Amino acid sequence: MAAELDFSPPEIPEPTFMENVLRYGLFFGAIFQLICVLAIILPVSKSHKTDSDSFEPKNSETVKKPKGAAPQISKKPKKETKKKR
Repeated sequence: MAAELDFSPPEIPEPTFMENVLRYGLFFGAIFQLICVLAIILPVSKSHKTDSDSFEPKNSETVKKPKGAAPQISKKPKKETKKKR
């Protein structure tokens, strides 16, 4: 009975070139996604010069910009019509 059982490993064909490309492409894609997620989660420290500038209070005059009458280019000029009498 023990002689009838075949415990040899099954025959597995060698992976083709496209299977290897697909396998390594998936690995690189997963690593790239992990790097992107870590870049979102972990904050990146900026230089001290830009940090000190962001905490300075700004004058309301510099923040507000006066809105002038901007010419409306998209509207066509109206046709002149004769008065009806």
